[in-house]
Order: sequence, then C-alpha cells, then structure tokens
Amino acid sequence: MNLGQRFYLREVFSGLGLTAGHFFRNMGRHIAHSLGRRDARGAVTIQYPDERRRLAPRLRSLPRCVACMMCETVCPARCIYIVADEHPNPEIEKVPSRFDIDLGKCVFCGYCVEACPEDAIRMDTGILEFSSYSRGGMIYSKEALLALEPAGPDGRPTSPVPIPADRRP
Repeated sequence: MNLGQRFYLREVFSGLGLTAGHFFRNMGRHIAHSLGRRDARGAVTIQYPDERRRLAPRLRSLPRCVACMMCETVCPARCIYIVADEHPNPEIEKVPSRFDIDLGKCVFCGYCVEACPEDAIRMDTGILEFSSYSRGGMIYSKEALLALEPAGPDGRPTSPVPIPADRRP
C-alpha cells in the first residue's frame, strides 16, 4: 500500500470536492436569485420553530388512542401497555382503564393503526415536538394523549406544544 491508499487521501479529496461543489452551486443560485433571476432557487434553511415545513399527509406522529387491545399485541417495539376494565354499560364489552405508550421506544411504524378494528388509535396529530430529560417523561398516559389536538393545515399544533420537557408521567 502506498501513502495515498493508507490514509484514504483520494476518498477524502473526493468528498471535499463533492461538498465544495454543492456549496458553490447553491451559493451561485442564491446570488442569481438575489440579482433578480426568479427561477434560480438555492436550498433554503427553515428557521424552526418560527417557520414550519408543510407535513406530508401520510406522516405518522403522536397517536391518539381511546380503546384498542390489538395495538398492544401487534406492536413490534412493545411500547404500548393497556389494562382493560369492564364498562358500566353492559352492552359495551370493555374499556381501557389504563393506556400508556412509551414514545422513547416507539418506532412509529403504524402497525397499531392498521390493527385497530375501530379506528380508535390514530397518528394524524401532526405533533412532532416531544422530548424529555427523563425516560419517565416519554411515557404518555391515556389522559395526556386525549388532551392533544391535531395540527392545523399550516402544520402548527393547536395543543400547548411542545409539552414541557421536565414533565413527569
């Protein structure tokens, strides 16, 4: 092996050339746009959280579940925990007395949405801002999930989001 192969110099310079090419091409488009050429648009950085991207309609985000035992069974991450209880109305078989989802484990695969026969669990809230300083803060109860409102057409959540990162379950 020669020195160039040993230190991957060709690969390093190839990567630097590719990065520099993208940088200067994008910079040239921004300059052309600022000089009046309206069809030249460079890549734009979105100033989050002041600006929001338009979300795809198929986006899966926080679930809103009211009653489904199949979602716990089908979940590959085993992040859903349900305790069923009898409903006071004898015509209704059961109701979840406890529904917890650990969003720290959730892979947002959507299997729970597909498995629910009643369309009771949904992932169309558009809420993407959930974080916590502790693992316990990532566990959402049924009450917390039901309190979340879906996002508006502009992508801005209507719930008080972001949920405080230091919240306790």
